[in-house]
Amino acid sequence: MYSQTTRDIEVTVKPFYLDDQSSPGDNHFVWAYRVRIVNKGSHTVQLMRRHWVITDAIGRVQEVKGPGVVGEQPVLRPGDAYEYTSGTPLPTPSGIMVGTYEMEDEDGSPFDIAIPAFSLDSPHEKPRLN
Repeated sequence: MYSQTTRDIEVTVKPFYLDDQSSPGDNHFVWAYRVRIVNKGSHTVQLMRRHWVITDAIGRVQEVKGPGVVGEQPVLRPGDAYEYTSGTPLPTPSGIMVGTYEMEDEDGSPFDIAIPAFSLDSPHEKPRLN
């Protein structure tokens, strides 16, 4: 698992390879990742937007930006946690993801929190550093 805290908002990510959706012979590798966001602060916040940077094993970069996550813009009161699962395909057996969530505090002021960088590695390939 990978974890990072920004402004009392903890983001933890656990990636896992989806063997049943991958086709290595066709250079199609798929991962899911489970994200848990915990508000450890004293103010209510809302997740407004996401920004992902996904890099495959040969350095090709894809950026994904959009409102919320999995169609939601969750509100997290102090002590609340929100979890969701999403996924990404890659044309290579490994890669790395990193990003930010744009949050909004109670008075409507936006701020970014970090999503920790995490490695995507196929269990069928020799491990490599990403």
